[in-house]
Amino acid sequence: MCQAKTYSLAAGSTVCLLLILIGCADTAKETAGPGLDPQEQEPAVTLALKFAPEDLTSYKVITEAENSVIWGGPIASKPKGFTGGHTGNKIELTFARRIKSIDDQGSAAAEITIKELKYLAKAKDSIILDFDSSREKDRNDPLGKLIGQSYTIEITPSGQVTKVIDVSSARAAVEGSASVNKRAAQLLSAEAIKKRHSIPALLAAGKNQLRTGENWSNIKTFSFGPMGSKTYEKIYELKEIKDTDGRRIAIIEMSFIPSSEKAKELHKEQVTGIFSQMFDNPVEIYTGRLKLDLTAGEVEQYFEEFRSEWVTVDLMPPSEEDKEPDTLRMGATRLYRIERID
Repeated sequence: MCQAKTYSLAAGSTVCLLLILIGCADTAKETAGPGLDPQEQEPAVTLALKFAPEDLTSYKVITEAENSVIWGGPIASKPKGFTGGHTGNKIELTFARRIKSIDDQGSAAAEITIKELKYLAKAKDSIILDFDSSREKDRNDPLGKLIGQSYTIEITPSGQVTKVIDVSSARAAVEGSASVNKRAAQLLSAEAIKKRHSIPALLAAGKNQLRTGENWSNIKTFSFGPMGSKTYEKIYELKEIKDTDGRRIAIIEMSFIPSSEKAKELHKEQVTGIFSQMFDNPVEIYTGRLKLDLTAGEVEQYFEEFRSEWVTVDLMPPSEEDKEPDTLRMGATRLYRIERID
């Protein structure tokens, strides 16, 4: 359900903007759906990963973080020295995951081997790094030394990376003081590895038996630098179970609730940025979906994307010569996507 709201952006200027709320759910609920007799309910399914020794699977993971500053007013009144544009990076990493062992709780020690890498970084629309391991000219780049390197992680059936077991060899391969070496090393930090391989949409053991229509939630805080941070309650719903080519595929849809009471209670540290009070925050869009192969216990595809935009309008009304007010738009995008490729 979407809601339209009117925001007062500046003195004498009111703009009607759309705040898109994808899925206006309350707190986590588990229901069998209206009108269903208990005997007619579909059996619950287990939303969890499955591991088998020596199992080998390949994935591609894409992450993107971008901020933008765009001047929207008359060119003549654009501040001297102002340089807008898009700043951020996009990383595509293809890897093979081999299960080395499984413990009594079902958690696996998994060896991750990097197969391909693309890394694009830009500052105010100027490209400062463009690496692609498939290009011959890039093979001697420090980032190129990551290709073929391996590290080992511990991952649970609920998709949580609980431990980075061994990454020393891969880190040694990219040692160096150059900025590109540091970028390579950042890809091998414990934090980056855990984010890259975790599936936060899955539930903990003992809570992962669900039927179609049931939902659950967790809390996520996004940081936007000088614009501060915001906390959201992310809602996950098991929408349907599909039978495809002899496999059962669970479809989980995702939405969010900005600034819910639950989020406020759990995240008292939510921060207001130094510039955020100068802007209105008219548009926030969050989408996500998980396709889980229940037969194989593998993620088919998982993505989450968050977009936000802040707008400020000049307090002074436009003159007769200037038919439009001075405006400044700041945007942010955060994307995570992983998909099985074999």
